Amino acid sequence: MIIRKAKDADAKEIAKVHVDSWRTTYKGIVPDSYLETLHYEKREEIWKTAIPKGNVFVAENEEGKIVGFANGGKERSGQYPGYAGELYAVYLLEAYQGKGIGSTLVNKVTQYLKEMGLNSMIICALADNPACMFYETLGGKRIGTEEIEIGGKEFIEIVFGWKWE
Repeated sequence: MIIRKAKDADAKEIAKVHVDSWRTTYKGIVPDSYLETLHYEKREEIWKTAIPKGNVFVAENEEGKIVGFANGGKERSGQYPGYAGELYAVYLLEAYQGKGIGSTLVNKVTQYLKEMGLNSMIICALADNPACMFYETLGGKRIGTEEIEIGGKEFIEIVFGWKWE
């Protein structure tokens, strides 16, 4: 497995991982009607904008196919004093979960945030997302909750925080 910074040409594969992982991770949590509205092309446009910022990392399998990604940067909400960075997303195709790839991707983002001079980060995760245990295993502390609407349904997100010396 190779973990590297994303290149502009990766946008299409990242979009596929993004949509496919949403459809498997959130099936039975988020309304199917919403999951069906996710389109590779729309996500590809988002990633074409994000990749040039230099904060997107990908996991590539032995065949050179992107199977996961993560990105992060400055904390966006301003609601968590003392937390300067944010892990915006970490997604893996279902077949590659539970193999340590997610941890490696999170570590890459953490390293990037430290290089930016940020000594802490948060991530928000749906309370019903099995990844909540993953974030706790990585040392994330529950520091708050948020309400979010997806597909016309209200959800609770748990906010996890990390601080480094």
